[in-house]
Amino acid sequence: MNHQATPYLIFSGKAKEALGYYKVIFNGEVSGIQTFGEADFDTPKEMDDWIMHAQFQSGALFFMVSDSFSEPSITIGNHISLALELESEEEIRSLYDRFTERSTPLMELQDTFWGAIYAKVKDPYGVIWDLNYTKED
Repeated sequence: MNHQATPYLIFSGKAKEALGYYKVIFNGEVSGIQTFGEADFDTPKEMDDWIMHAQFQSGALFFMVSDSFSEPSITIGNHISLALELESEEEIRSLYDRFTERSTPLMELQDTFWGAIYAKVKDPYGVIWDLNYTKED
């Protein structure tokens, strides 16, 4: 793995508002904002301005943010996940295989439009894990 697990906060249409709040609270910077409307991803038109992905940093504090594309599925307990950036295709496939022995895939392991191999799983204890391997150009 490339680094420590990264918190990934999930909102129901309030990610942009939350990022503004965190920017003031932590005196940080928002970067990498992509809305659902900008993405090559089929979502309802009313979600065009919702955040598909953004990053927040203030010093050593770093987390990622998104609005849920399967709203209204956000409840306390499933609104945060831990994101892992893996170092190779073999590593992500191996980790995914081990997870799915006892975990529930929320998004199957797949190639993505952002140039990565990605999966989302919920482990037997309710923890949601985002697995990502960014392919080399």
